[in-house]
Amino acid sequence: MTDSIVADDLVDVEHKMISSNRIEGTPVFDRYAKKIGSIHSLMIEKESGQVVYAVLTFGGFFGVGSRAYPLPWSMLSYSRDHRGYCLDLRYEDIEQAPYMTLDQADRPHTSAEPAYRHWDEYL
Repeated sequence: MTDSIVADDLVDVEHKMISSNRIEGTPVFDRYAKKIGSIHSLMIEKESGQVVYAVLTFGGFFGVGSRAYPLPWSMLSYSRDHRGYCLDLRYEDIEQAPYMTLDQADRPHTSAEPAYRHWDEYL
């Protein structure tokens, strides 16, 4: 076969599963279709294996000073049109929420208010 296939050129819309490394870096849009950040990582419950949170990051310069917002996975919906995830929130709603910072090893550190519980009222 002489044709070479580049994995990034393939749009895999038939599969029901996706690798976490394909989700990391995916853009996130607010309710007005404005890009607000990207998925930094996924938080997976150890025993069930279920994705519980997607960590949204934005702000900062080349990752320095960026904020990490853990959003319940159920609040995100994938949009084929945007090739990213959409939230039914405004940018300001997220910006005012508790956030975490990332250390040099890229691990989240929580703030004084538990960032993971903030979104419970939206579910």
